[in-house]
Amino acid sequence: MDTATGSFFEEDYLVRSLGRIAHDPEVALTELVANAWDAGASLVDITVPSVGHTALVVQDDGHGMSPLQFKGRWMRLGYDRIKHQGVQVEFPPDRAAWRRKAYGRNGVGRHGLLCFADQYSVETWREGKGAGFEIGTQSSETPFKITKESSFLRQGTGTRLSVVVERHLPDADRIREILSARFLHDPQFVVRVNGQSVSLADQSGLIERMPLNIPGCPEAEAFVVDSTRAAKSTIYQGVAFWVNGRLVGSPSWVVGSEAVIDGRARFAKRYSIVVKTEDGWTGEVEADWARFKAGPRSEALFEAVRQYAQEVFGKLSANLVEENSEEALIRHREDFKGLSQLGRIEVASFARELVRANPTVHPDTLSAAVQALINLEKSRGGAGLLEKLTKLDDTDIEGLDRLLSQWTVRDALSVLDEIDHRLAVVTAIEKLCGDPATDELHTLHPLVTQARWLFGPEFDSSEYASNVSLRTATAKIFGKRVATTAFSNSRQRPDIVVLGDATCSVVGTESFDSANSNLMRIQDVLIIELKTGRSAIGREEMNQADGYIQDFLGSGALDGTPTFRAFVVGYEIAPKTSRDKEIKEEGVLRGKVMATTYGQLTRSAHQRLFRLKERIPARYEDVSGADLSARVMQTATQAQLSLGEVSPNQAEKP
Repeated sequence: MDTATGSFFEEDYLVRSLGRIAHDPEVALTELVANAWDAGASLVDITVPSVGHTALVVQDDGHGMSPLQFKGRWMRLGYDRIKHQGVQVEFPPDRAAWRRKAYGRNGVGRHGLLCFADQYSVETWREGKGAGFEIGTQSSETPFKITKESSFLRQGTGTRLSVVVERHLPDADRIREILSARFLHDPQFVVRVNGQSVSLADQSGLIERMPLNIPGCPEAEAFVVDSTRAAKSTIYQGVAFWVNGRLVGSPSWVVGSEAVIDGRARFAKRYSIVVKTEDGWTGEVEADWARFKAGPRSEALFEAVRQYAQEVFGKLSANLVEENSEEALIRHREDFKGLSQLGRIEVASFARELVRANPTVHPDTLSAAVQALINLEKSRGGAGLLEKLTKLDDTDIEGLDRLLSQWTVRDALSVLDEIDHRLAVVTAIEKLCGDPATDELHTLHPLVTQARWLFGPEFDSSEYASNVSLRTATAKIFGKRVATTAFSNSRQRPDIVVLGDATCSVVGTESFDSANSNLMRIQDVLIIELKTGRSAIGREEMNQADGYIQDFLGSGALDGTPTFRAFVVGYEIAPKTSRDKEIKEEGVLRGKVMATTYGQLTRSAHQRLFRLKERIPARYEDVSGADLSARVMQTATQAQLSLGEVSPNQAEKP
């Protein structure tokens, strides 16, 4: 007895063997549109339902098929399109003069409807006759089969595919966008999704085109596109390979197995490269158009594209140097502003050179590098180092020794330079504060603004700010007392308000409120009211400053709950005037008003600065180079006379 039996198939065999076509609706519909192209269609209408278990339809006006052709082409596994139909597309009689090369080769794309369900319907017509077929995969004897067949009469040509969506429901807008990017523009091929035409991609924004020389391979040409100049944005970035007018896979900055550029870099997001080839490369493409086949030709193409991409980066990077550098510095604007002029120049130059040397550097990497250098400049600059000293208590000798032991000679000299500068400011304040003719607005206030450290080390930091809410509150409060024209340098910080017998400035420090919103909040507010030369501070002046704080607290214009410190500064303090007042809300200290004289401020500054100036040099006297520098500076020099001023008699003297 003959016991031989044939092979059997699992019901989902075909679905499992189709790869992405059976699981990705974007790939499935791309393949079905490509089939319509190969059928000589001029119009493809796709109906995408908004909910599942309703019909998705793909209809074209291509050449259609007779029942015999349908069974011989559609129902044949591994159908070889080139063998049976050639590379040229067959068109309906009314478009017989058109010319088009086909995409398909093995007929895999026609199974795209299996992405949405295990059965679907096909209606196709030509020469006045039509045939309908129900296709299913529920058979163990064959991967798919015709479960029902019908006929009808219909003029024209075309094919209508229909499937009730049971899985992988696509999004109509997304499909429209995908198809726009996957097919080059051809005015003889129109695709509509839910009645809306797909705007097929063009090459606007083109800035360069270049033939690629690939020995022993068909021709290829590269196009560089600037997305900022393109007529429409693209959902893709990277290198896009087009073979015979169709996209291979998805554009990416990974070419072959190597990354040409970090796709997160700003350069990568702005530019893209389109590589176009003709049908000579079709045989190098996988059947599903997802990638190129591995082989010497494909690798030669990839290597040529990678080399060209590097050349393009070199030519275009100069355009992005200033733009990228500026963006990185702006991200750290406040810290950057707090540097010395030399420090700012050094950081800006560093950012520019880093981008020039690495045009594809990611913005986050560049930002981190800039922040690190800013921090280094802040820590090595005299003001930054001195800020650390001023935060130490006068009695903390151990802390001072520990800090000084970490400094280099350059650090120490930077601090000494900063101390000398501050002493000069203090001396100027001393000389001017006792003169009744001194203009505190244009003379004293600028000096005191430079010496915010007199009122607390926290206000010596580059973190101080006069932000929007603080400026708004200041204008609101002082606007009650003075005309708006009384605000001087309103675009600068700190704002200066001109009062009847004084000037007043308001600055603050900011910090992150991590407990609530992680947003910047005002932390401390410093109010400095400078009285006119030789003025006395009395109860009225103290009460007035108290009123400023009360008004700020009640304004509702400030972010957070800052602490206020108001200093009323004058030549002297009137008898029986309290030198400080506290402002509390429900037992919580919210502010303090302090009266002080210019003399008190400058004496405290001198004492502190001179003590530091005496301690620092002693630690570095034995450092190599310090003795040589000291000897050079102590050597007396004789001014040289101009030869034109020397008389003959003087020249004869020994």
